[in-house]
Amino acid sequence: MSICMSNSPRPRWTIILATGALHLLTLLAFLPSNFKWSAVGVALLLHWITIGLGISLGFHRLASHRSLQVPQWLEYCLIFCGTLAGQGAVLGWVGYHRIHHLYSDQPLDPHDSTQGLWWSHISWLMHEVPAKTELSRFTQDIADDQFYRFCHQHYIGLQVGLAILLYGLGGMPFVVWGIFVRLFVGFHSTCCVNSVCHKFGYRSHATGDHSTNCWWVALLTFGEGWHNNHHACQSSARYGVLWWEIDLIWQMIRLLRRLGLATKVRVF
Repeated sequence: MSICMSNSPRPRWTIILATGALHLLTLLAFLPSNFKWSAVGVALLLHWITIGLGISLGFHRLASHRSLQVPQWLEYCLIFCGTLAGQGAVLGWVGYHRIHHLYSDQPLDPHDSTQGLWWSHISWLMHEVPAKTELSRFTQDIADDQFYRFCHQHYIGLQVGLAILLYGLGGMPFVVWGIFVRLFVGFHSTCCVNSVCHKFGYRSHATGDHSTNCWWVALLTFGEGWHNNHHACQSSARYGVLWWEIDLIWQMIRLLRRLGLATKVRVF
């Protein structure tokens, strides 16, 4: 194992500045001139497309865990949607997540929750974590795919293109809500899975880590908040197990299966 630990990980200043800028730009939503219900509607729609279909279904259950199979054109559509979530390049997202499951809540976990809520929520993203040196080893199955590489290399440019499109459709209100507010909410919703869902909530399974189930994180992330269930059976495409554990992405997978677009679906 080539990963070595460091007591003082180096700050990633570009990430720190970009994250700070996003939080400041989100404040533009409080200007009355930037509020339109249609802009809020665009943000909600894009939140479903990018966080639900893109991150939860595309990046996580499909690319990271291969919990199901879909036609290649549909896989690429889902990865494209996840890229528009603005949560970094796809190879890094998938690689870090796989490393997290292998070393969950241990020193080699990129967002080890035993290092505190702030670290597991956001601070780890702003530092050079040791796991970065192992990313290529954990993404060998997708690293040579040309579409994945395109999304990996151009995720910032694609976000700019979306912003230009939204500006043409609805001016600054669409940009403020469809880009800044939507990225802010999506970013912290996903981060809550790493932090809140290793600190608060209930545990249905003894998993050997600190993962928990948290209902309000599940609502924000369309089912990802049933995190202890997921850690108990990482390859399962279904995260909400009990009848009241709402998992909208699981319902989407069931629909795709009925349509013949999802096969080899793994479940608890």
